[in-house]
Amino acid sequence: MRRGGRQRIQRLRCDVIRARGPVLTIEKGDITRVTVDVIVNAANPYLVGGGGVDGAIHAAGGPKIMEECQTLITEIGVCTPGSAVATSAGNLPASWVIHTVGPIWSNAEQSLHDDTLASCYRTSLDLASQLNAGSIAFPNISTGIYGFPKDRAARIATTATLEWIAEHPGATALESVRFVCFDGQNFDLCQNALAAISHT
Repeated sequence: MRRGGRQRIQRLRCDVIRARGPVLTIEKGDITRVTVDVIVNAANPYLVGGGGVDGAIHAAGGPKIMEECQTLITEIGVCTPGSAVATSAGNLPASWVIHTVGPIWSNAEQSLHDDTLASCYRTSLDLASQLNAGSIAFPNISTGIYGFPKDRAARIATTATLEWIAEHPGATALESVRFVCFDGQNFDLCQNALAAISHT
């Protein structure tokens, strides 16, 4: 198992005070270059690749990931928002890629979008646990072209992850959960969200 790499630009370490829980870290950098067991991809429902982190993961991982995505879509039809599926990681420094589909933001369905985004993190962690992964790296799901407000997304990501950890004390091989932010704004917001939760 890969246990987390050293490539990063900025890094905040937060030892989570939970029953034998993993360590959470927040970083600013390129998720395709971190060495972990699982890299999470912010995918679209048809797993065809796209822009942002999705395109970067497919470009860095090579054609094997897309081939496996196409096989999955043939079997399941579509990857619904909030769900997650796994493929191998191709040329990435990981064992698996977990593809999860975030919500496209609209003001009309804010509560539904919140629940869907939280589900992205929870189902990805469920699947990583099933894979017996020791480390996982998340991007800022839905905060790019899908338009989810970054501050809201940061609160949901950190809260959903901490809740999942609290619900699985000692029942998972996960030792490291990393939020790898692609820009400074997401990095700062995730730090603030985690700090706020830690003081409640």
